[in-house]
Amino acid sequence: MEYNHEAIYKAYPDVETINDNEPIYDKNNKLVKLDQAKIDAAAIEVEKEKYWMHRQVHYPDLGEQLDYIYHHGIDKWKTDMIDPVKAKYPKPE
Repeated sequence: MEYNHEAIYKAYPDVETINDNEPIYDKNNKLVKLDQAKIDAAAIEVEKEKYWMHRQVHYPDLGEQLDYIYHHGIDKWKTDMIDPVKAKYPKPE
């Protein structure tokens, strides 16, 4: 069985290591019984965090954005710098 590692780490913060096709143990060496509903909910949260991280990486730095606003105005800044990143990494529902 292949695990969704990120979701399991999110749902079970005491888990330190995950190896596919092997039982999962927490940091106290106790067997962790996985609840798929809990993992699915954590997977949704992980995806929400990923979109935010992708956006942060792809937005130009603040100085460049302010310079663009100064030279081109807020509407052009939003159209040229912000909207393309939001379109590429839409907010999950």
